[in-house]
Amino acid sequence: METTKHSFAYWQWRTIFGTMIGYAVFYFVRKNLSFAIPGLTAEYGISKAALGAILAIVSIVYGVSKLVNGFLADRINGRWHMVAGLSVCTLVNVLFGFGALICAYFVGADYGPVFTNSLIVLFGILLVVNNIFQGCGFPPCNRLMTHWVPPHELSTKMSIWNTSHSIGAFVAAVLCGFIMGHFGTDQSGNEALRERVIENTKSVTASMDPVSAQNYVDGMLQHYGAWQWAFWIPAAIAALGVIFIIIVLRDTPKSVGLPELPGTVKSGKSKEESKAHRKFIIEHVIKSKIVWILALADFFVYVVRMAVLDWGPTFLQENRGLTPTAAASVVAVFEVFGIIGMLSAGIITDKLFKGRGQRTSVFCMLGVVLFISAFCFFPVETDPLLLCGFLICAGFFLYGPQALIGVIASNQVTRRGASSALGIIGFVSYIAPIVSGYVFGILADTPAVGWEGVFKIMIAVAIAGGLTMAVLWNVKADAYEIPAAVKETDILREDSNDD
Repeated sequence: METTKHSFAYWQWRTIFGTMIGYAVFYFVRKNLSFAIPGLTAEYGISKAALGAILAIVSIVYGVSKLVNGFLADRINGRWHMVAGLSVCTLVNVLFGFGALICAYFVGADYGPVFTNSLIVLFGILLVVNNIFQGCGFPPCNRLMTHWVPPHELSTKMSIWNTSHSIGAFVAAVLCGFIMGHFGTDQSGNEALRERVIENTKSVTASMDPVSAQNYVDGMLQHYGAWQWAFWIPAAIAALGVIFIIIVLRDTPKSVGLPELPGTVKSGKSKEESKAHRKFIIEHVIKSKIVWILALADFFVYVVRMAVLDWGPTFLQENRGLTPTAAASVVAVFEVFGIIGMLSAGIITDKLFKGRGQRTSVFCMLGVVLFISAFCFFPVETDPLLLCGFLICAGFFLYGPQALIGVIASNQVTRRGASSALGIIGFVSYIAPIVSGYVFGILADTPAVGWEGVFKIMIAVAIAGGLTMAVLWNVKADAYEIPAAVKETDILREDSNDD
């Protein structure tokens, strides 16, 4: 018995850290586009509105992919599910790097409206494919976690696991920031290219003083073509990640000769089991008020989070005068504070609120509102270090709800439907980039609104997220001990004696 206990603990932590690293690598071949955007704008004149539209479309695709893969993840091997997704994303990112060469070959020119439009179409297609298979990242990880971690430990250990989001985004930010500031070829002596870059970056440099505008153009010319390496190098790392997942992960305790956690139900081996599983998913996941409330809350959280990640590097360079490396560093530190925030939120949820992550999330969203408000309303002349500090502190509070919403959903529908619930929540949350990507991209380019207006909208969205989580304040910590006959309305109406 003692040997089995130690063996289970070993495989549990191996699964936790293995999936953390595996999922973090997905970010290398997903968030690198954000750091390539300034280079693509400078070299080819692709507008933020066009890129924002692409980001919005592919994020919907990613949301649909998470929905589909969420239902699949409850039925298939999590290890090979991840391997398939990351392998395709690796190949797609290699093609991203060769995008300009591919378009030049078919169009017969390496610049001009026809070339640029072709490049936008190609990037759009590649991003759609990439995001379809990015959906093979989180759902199988959630399946693995709920099969290896009991519900009373899930908030803390899932919060530890959720740092993989920030670890991946942090390392990707540092790596891509370094690439954009050190790779590429020096074209500063090419006057024709200089004129082209000046023309393409007019909307960016218009608000800068002459010296800053000159430095911005010089930086783009000194690292001309660096954006390609922002795809190729992460792709090489992702290829190693595929090998790592194959070696380290296994699907369930049973696959390594260990007993399954109590309450685990194997579905799909017979018609009767498949029918029972479908009925459970429909009744306890698809029709669950709690799942849909959490999905709405996650939508609001993701609008704020994706706005910072997608537009953060561009905003900090255009509006605060930071260099590409400095802007990437701020986004990276934002992620570090997010890691600390996630871990803190998980511990507080288990220790103080007895597993009720929704209560922790309400206080976290209040912190997001306060610090984004400070970032927005302090004068532009304020020390950039202080303003960036406000944004970083907002990250500390923002990532708590982002981690806990999945835990709340998993505990409410039990591990039998956890990945399916997360699929629904993921689908709704990734409609968010319609706002954070396309709408914010247009508003940022609109003189009457600009970045200040964008951040005011983010404040309103954060308030809405906190109020939505507050609706679930009295929901029980989990549904594992609730008889099947008890209706969801009874779950929502918690016994006052529990307080």
